Amino acid sequence: MNINYLCHRNKIIMQTERQTQIIEASIEIISHKGIQGLTIKNLSKKIGISEPAIYRHFDSKTEILLTLLNSFKEMATFLGGLMKENGGSAADKIGFMFTRIIAIFTETPSLISVIFSEEIFKNEEILKSKIVEIMDLNEHTIEQIIQKGQNDGEVRTDINYKDLALIVMGTLRFRVKRWDLKDYQGDLIKDGNDLINSLKIIITN
Repeated sequence: MNINYLCHRNKIIMQTERQTQIIEASIEIISHKGIQGLTIKNLSKKIGISEPAIYRHFDSKTEILLTLLNSFKEMATFLGGLMKENGGSAADKIGFMFTRIIAIFTETPSLISVIFSEEIFKNEEILKSKIVEIMDLNEHTIEQIIQKGQNDGEVRTDINYKDLALIVMGTLRFRVKRWDLKDYQGDLIKDGNDLINSLKIIITN
């Protein structure tokens, strides 16, 4: 994963060099061994430092995952702010958001296991809450875009803006998750662009 893309490039979260290394190694482990393979012991072997050295930067595996999820939360907040400033149409705004999200997942597919597998965190209340926050932020942004589009006469009004937002978000989730379950076969960027174009047709008035 390009941590700079998520964090430093958008000036979202500042981390030490070692913390960044630990997070990147964690994502590599998730990619090859799944989320259950992410342990402090495996991280220690992967990076080549002692387990106590890792604990000097993160208290637990949960804190490492929480840091990663916080990066996504900040990115969701950042995108939401951009959409408020963007003067484009509702369809163009949604297309911009989805293009950014798809690009991140294409670059680092293992992140899908973290973001779209919330059932894994059911027993970790702090992680489950963070996932819900991210989902709520993205859903709120899409709702605002669609509602404004309806008020401006760009978006169909025969479907409630909240229901339209769920349809839009659900199709992206399904497309990304299917790509993940098929072991990343196919071109997610092309499929994503096709999806964006289809959604424009569906929501446009």
